[in-house]
Amino acid sequence: MTDAADIAEITTGLTNAIGANSGLNSTLKFDFEGKGVVFIDGKADPNQVSNEDKPADCTITVSLDTFKKMVARELDGTAAFMQGKLKVAGDMSVAMKLGPILAKAAPQ
Repeated sequence: MTDAADIAEITTGLTNAIGANSGLNSTLKFDFEGKGVVFIDGKADPNQVSNEDKPADCTITVSLDTFKKMVARELDGTAAFMQGKLKVAGDMSVAMKLGPILAKAAPQ
């Protein structure tokens, strides 16, 4: 799959997982190391997911490969952070709310 197709699939998965209210009450951006972004607006009603590259309360920089492993539950987010495979900038408490959302975004 191409990077663009991967990001489109991630965007769709997160849109379905988040629904109208993610519980984030914040904005969050996944930056896939220059290959694209997924922006979650948890302040909008209903919540919105897009590929806009704009400022967020929390930005998580991660490779597509690492992100896919986290969603597939092959890699724990905390372990990825400790191993330096995932970087968090901004409000760390927003990143801490991601576990349940990523679990719902996992391919069935």
